[in-house]
Amino acid sequence: MSKHVAVLMGGFSSERPVSLSSGTACADALEAQGYRVTRLDVARDIATVLSELKPDVVFNALHGPFGEDGTIQGLLEYLQIPYTHSGVLASALAMDKAQAKLVAKAAGVPVAEAQVMDRHDFPSEHPMKPPYVVKPVSEGSSFGVVIVRPEQSHPPQVITSSEWRYGNRIMVERYIAGRELTCGVMGGVALGVTEVIPQGHGFYDYDSKYAKGGSQHVIPAQLSPNIYQTIQELAVKAHQAIGCRGVSRSDFRFDDQTTEDGELVWLEINTQPGMTPTSLVPEMAAHAGHSFGDFLQWMVEDASCLR
Repeated sequence: MSKHVAVLMGGFSSERPVSLSSGTACADALEAQGYRVTRLDVARDIATVLSELKPDVVFNALHGPFGEDGTIQGLLEYLQIPYTHSGVLASALAMDKAQAKLVAKAAGVPVAEAQVMDRHDFPSEHPMKPPYVVKPVSEGSSFGVVIVRPEQSHPPQVITSSEWRYGNRIMVERYIAGRELTCGVMGGVALGVTEVIPQGHGFYDYDSKYAKGGSQHVIPAQLSPNIYQTIQELAVKAHQAIGCRGVSRSDFRFDDQTTEDGELVWLEINTQPGMTPTSLVPEMAAHAGHSFGDFLQWMVEDASCLR
């Protein structure tokens, strides 16, 4: 008797389209692996729907608030349905970029200096010497990220404007020039390191993440063996410090231009990495010899409560 897997996707965060794409790809692949799959576009009645459906496992393909911040994880714990990815605490912690940085730094992971403030208190003078980055504390997919260049005389006005839709807590972080690197962790073991080279975009923004041809992924990243290995070690260290389970992905910047040895900085951890055909972690798994179907099967079999 094959397991009944409910794939949660969609939801109501700004990352809904990404989640629908992830969820559809996962549901198709899990069906091909022989699982009985129900696709659920998550609405406010999800607790009732799951109580009636009684699946054996939930595959969480939600992204953004409610889906990866501990909220749906708490609900699944309450319903006692085993689920994929990280549990309540790790999900909530990783979603709060400022708190996650504190925990990672305490575990010996190098991070960039940053300060957290309410966007309404954002000063009319630069809060730190440009270049710096302003980002919402709890958003994904690069939503609301503003890079302030050295030549800009004033802080970005959009932060305090009525158009801002990404919450009031913001983080101002020193901008690290250099290469965008990322490393997945699967069951506590590091996968390969990928370099992400945005094509025609200033940085790895929403379009370069999800549009076909929006970015070039180089795996394995062309790095010296010691830097490559250090990134893998730090990805595992962050995964463990934050308490992640299943699959996570840590993002880094490596500046090999301004200092002789280069500066390597951990930016954040993603507990619900994208699972679309262009996504990074499925590519890393493939590079390690796991087909997309096998990779997802591992995640389903790894699912549990009390994560």
